[in-house]
Parts: sequence; C-alpha cells; structure tokens
Amino acid sequence: MTEQPGPVDPKQLRASDDDRERVAQQLHKAMGDGRITMAELDERLGTVYAAKTLGELEPVLVDLPDTVSPVEGRNPPATTSSRSPESRIGGRPGSATSIAIMSGADRKGPWVVPRQHNSFAFWGGVEIDLREARFAEREVTITAVAIMAGIDVIVPDDVHVQVSGVGLMGAFDKVDKKSAAPEDEVPDAAPVVKVNGLAFWGGVEVRRVSREKKQRKKNKELE
Repeated sequence: MTEQPGPVDPKQLRASDDDRERVAQQLHKAMGDGRITMAELDERLGTVYAAKTLGELEPVLVDLPDTVSPVEGRNPPATTSSRSPESRIGGRPGSATSIAIMSGADRKGPWVVPRQHNSFAFWGGVEIDLREARFAEREVTITAVAIMAGIDVIVPDDVHVQVSGVGLMGAFDKVDKKSAAPEDEVPDAAPVVKVNGLAFWGGVEVRRVSREKKQRKKNKELE
C-alpha cells in the first residue's frame, strides 16, 4: 500500500510577490511608528526580497507587534492598497549606473531604482525598463546621456514622469503609448520618475506604457 504524503508545512510554501509586498508594507509601518530604524528597514527588506519561502519571511516580523505572519495571512484577498503604486516605494537600491560603449546594456525585471541612476551610451544602446521595478525613494532621477547612441526608458503608466533632457542634433522625447492611462489619473502618492540629460547625435526616448498590458502578457506566459 502506497503511503500518502503528509501535509506540507506552510512555512515551506513558496512566497509570492504579494506575500513579500505585504511583509514589506508592515516593515514600512513599523519604521513610521519608530519601532525600527531606516538602516534596520533596509536590512530587513533585503531579506524580504530575497526570500523564497513563507518561512524565510517570518523572522523579519517576529519582534514587531501588531503584524500578520506571512504564514497565517498567506491567502488574504488582494486589496487596492496592496497593489497601489505607492506600495512600490522602498527597498535596497540597485545599480546606480548603466553604461554601453559600442555595446548594449539593460536594467529590467524586478530591481530597485536608486535615488539617482546615471545612464551613458556611446555607439551603443541602453534599455531601462521600470515596469517591474521598485523605487528606493518616492522621487528618483535618471540622468541619460546618449552620444551617437540610443537610450530607451520604459515607464509604467501608474507613476509620475517628468522629462527635461536636451537634444543636440538629436532627440530627447517623451512618448505616451495609446494603451497608457492619462497622466491625470496617476495617484498623487505614486512614485515620481525624473529623466534629464543629453542626446547628442543620438536619441533618448521615455515611453509611458500600460502596466496592465505587461502583466497580462506575463500571466499568459506562466499559464
């Protein structure tokens, strides 16, 4: 007789992005209440975003009152606030530079945009995709310098975008895709991305695109 496997320990279940976000929000609240310092917040968020299981998420909350264990709250219904753009603020900053000299470079997928990110391209190309990114602070600045090259910055339509670059025998443009929501619908508390810099005999293009369209495509690939 084949022995049936026993129940799986909830702590061994794989953590989802929503699980990590719920824990991260509780840590941000704890810092706002003065229970942990900014340095402790950064350290704990590093653990959160590296966690693969629910059990690995528990230790960062164990000494904080009024928190919900990721194991106990693993299946709560999704709420507007948990998916709101302002919930994407915070985390350990990622790379501060993206450089392409006679080559290509990109920054995309789940990464944390630092307060200041510098991008330089010479006879090459850089793509900076913010659709799955978090933001270390509410306002971040990307300085893009393209010399006989191209830099593309892809921004989801649920964040604010300010573009102030200069094109010299080149173009420094902001483009709103048809699928993108109007900017006046972006929540006031959403992250702000400022893009400045220079395009000399080259181009820097900042594109606002639909986040929902990207998410639908991602979900379809996982099916």
